[in-house]
Amino acid sequence: MSEHKSLILDEVRKYHLDLEADKGFLPGVTEIWPSGAVLDADDRAALVEAALDLRIAAGPSSRRFESAFARRLRRRKAHLTNSGSSANLLALSAYTSHLLEDRRLRPGDEVITVAAGFPTTVNPIVQNGMVPVFVDVELGTYNTTADRVAEAIGPKTRAIMIAHALGNPFEAAEIAQLAQQHGLFFVEDNCDGVGSTYQGQLTGTFGDITTVSFYPAHHLTMGEGGCVLTSDLKIARIVESLRDWGRDCWCEPGKNNTCLKRFQYQMGTLPEGYDHKYIFSHVGYNLKATDLQAALGLTQLDKLDGFIEARKRNWRRLREGLDGVPHLLLPEPTAGSDPSWFGFVITVDAEAPFSRAELVGHLEERKIGTRRLFAGNLTRHPAYLDRPHRVVGDLANSDVITEQTFWIGVYPGLTDEMLDYVIATVQDFVGGRR
Repeated sequence: MSEHKSLILDEVRKYHLDLEADKGFLPGVTEIWPSGAVLDADDRAALVEAALDLRIAAGPSSRRFESAFARRLRRRKAHLTNSGSSANLLALSAYTSHLLEDRRLRPGDEVITVAAGFPTTVNPIVQNGMVPVFVDVELGTYNTTADRVAEAIGPKTRAIMIAHALGNPFEAAEIAQLAQQHGLFFVEDNCDGVGSTYQGQLTGTFGDITTVSFYPAHHLTMGEGGCVLTSDLKIARIVESLRDWGRDCWCEPGKNNTCLKRFQYQMGTLPEGYDHKYIFSHVGYNLKATDLQAALGLTQLDKLDGFIEARKRNWRRLREGLDGVPHLLLPEPTAGSDPSWFGFVITVDAEAPFSRAELVGHLEERKIGTRRLFAGNLTRHPAYLDRPHRVVGDLANSDVITEQTFWIGVYPGLTDEMLDYVIATVQDFVGGRR
């Protein structure tokens, strides 16, 4: 590193410390966000260094991050994307590839998912012309069960695509076994659950393919960004092609002849020797991330263990502090799991002398941020009303979530003082309305 660059980066770190100087917590004045990125001087310096080097496309930091993150999640391959939503699109779309021959997913095939979740777990099903099959979830864990998934399997079922709810693992081992028994593809959306375990095994290692988000709300951030991971090398190659315009070539940016036969291919009805860099084997996209994002991701990855522990600690503090407060259903880990929590879910009892909206309003007025459990019941949203879908069983709990559920933050930027204020605010509100 040049002396000039070192001086610049030293100043960047000083600037960060000046900017982020602790201004103290003022109850009812300081915003308590439900989620957010925790960024330090090294993160800021990493971004500036990548900018100084004008690494504006995918490059060496992207490759380094992919290798490191694949090792961390114990998968053979990882491909960075521009968002977790794009990762989900690529993950399911990979199974539509002609390279899978008769096993490929086709329009009209059914994919089992849950109604109470985030839209981008479901949207790839619709975007690929397939039919989502919605099942309900359990209150408390906010996940579906293997029994519900088993009941939903029908003659047109070809895949399962489910997310771990707010970092709380679903019954991933049992659902993976169901998928294997019935010859179904299993896409595991791990965007909220990096670092969670189920039966001692990391989430993100049960599915044939898994996805992660690096949006600021998530366990580590690149600002925007996501990742697709798998140990199936054929699927990994398809994901890369779909992400990179659909091209058949696998040269990295700035490389020209990785395969050593760039002008020796004949594919489709193209002439012999057509430049392999411009042969397209899939109808793809450009969903790549940049080296600026990856540079930030690398410094964030070094802090992931601490972030996970902070999320668990903050969740426990809220759980212990709110235990026994009447009229509130508090969250529970799925049996056999150790969640790396994304948020703390609360459901207001239907017979409570106050509504969810009243409690949420009370919190928001006191600068305590809240969020809904994403879409609640997706089948009730205008985007899906006229879309082909199937529902198995009722969606009673998803409807309860739509009406009565919200969540508050546990992300590492929250202090004990903030969490204690949240606890006291909830206790005071409920105590005054018995």
